Amino acid sequence: MTDESSLLKFPCDFTLKIFGISSEDFEKEALSIVHKHVPNLSENSLQTRLSRNEKYLALSVTVRVDSKEQLDDLYRELSSSPLIIMVI
Repeated sequence: MTDESSLLKFPCDFTLKIFGISSEDFEKEALSIVHKHVPNLSENSLQTRLSRNEKYLALSVTVRVDSKEQLDDLYRELSSSPLIIMVI
């Protein structure tokens, strides 16, 4: 199904950048939300990067999404978590 209002053609691979305070809780929360919406996430889909002072952690997660709705739901839930500072 193609959504004409989207520049993306589904299904597609999409990389999310998820930022938060560097902690085990942040990483667990972010990955739990991603797994909820994309259950077949492969282990090599994740890259992590600490900020220079190691206070912040950036997760780059490449997911296979089937629809705009799936991607929107994923963004909404990630953005609503108090442990997540920003999602792009």
